Amino acid sequence: MNYNNQYSPGPFAGLPVVTKNIIIINVIMYLATLAFETVNIDLVKLFGLHYYLADDFKPHQFITYIFMHGGFSHILFNILGVYIFGQVLEQVWGPKRYLIFYILTGLGAALAQYIIMHFEITEVLDIFNQHINSRNLDTSQRAEFINQKYEYLNKHVIIGASGSLFGLLGGFGMLFPNRELYLYFFIPIKAKWLVILYGGFEIFSGLQNNPTDNVAHFAHIGGLLVGIALVLFWRKDRNHFY
Repeated sequence: MNYNNQYSPGPFAGLPVVTKNIIIINVIMYLATLAFETVNIDLVKLFGLHYYLADDFKPHQFITYIFMHGGFSHILFNILGVYIFGQVLEQVWGPKRYLIFYILTGLGAALAQYIIMHFEITEVLDIFNQHINSRNLDTSQRAEFINQKYEYLNKHVIIGASGSLFGLLGGFGMLFPNRELYLYFFIPIKAKWLVILYGGFEIFSGLQNNPTDNVAHFAHIGGLLVGIALVLFWRKDRNHFY
C-alpha cells in the first residue's frame, strides 16, 4: 500500500473519534486546572507525574500526566500536533491501535524522563540523607531537613502530551517519510527530515542540561523512539498492521 498520497487531514468536524476526544480532554483538563486554581486546588499536583519517592506520587499519574499542561502555548502546540498527525495515523490504524500507540508513547516518554530524573535527584537526595542521618542535629533540625527533602521531591513534576506528540511525529515520519510538511507554517520540509531535525534538537537541548530550561527533552526523545519502534514492530506482522 502506498501511504504517501492516500491520506490527508480533514476539517475538525471530521476528526476521527480518538483524536477528537484526546483534544477535548486536553482542553477540558487545561480549563479545569485554571478554574480550580481560583479555589486553591492544584490539579497538577493530583494528575501530573511525580517522582516515585515523592509524597504526591500516585500510579495513575503515568496516564493522567499526558492530559495536563502548564500554559496556553504548551497546550496549543500539543493539540495542534495531535490534530495534524493524530487524525492521519488514526485513519491508518483505526481507533484501538491508535489509542494504544498514543498511550504507549506517553509511557515511553515518562520512562525516559524518569531515568534522567533519577540521576539528577539521587545526588541531591544523598546530600539530604547525610544531613538527616548526622548525629550533630537535634530533632527539630532533622525534621526540617526531612521536610525540605520531600518538598524537593514533590516539585519534580512531568506534564504534557509532548511525549505522545513526538511519538506521533515519529510514526508519521515512518509511514509518510516523503510527505511535505511546513515547519513554522511556511518552511517546506519532508516528514523524515523533520523527525531527524526535531530529534537532534531534543538530544542537543537535553544534553545542555540548562538549569533554566524546564522542558522535558528526554521525554520527547523517549516518545519519539517508542513511536518509531512500535511502527517497526507492527510492520513485521502486516496482517494486523492496517
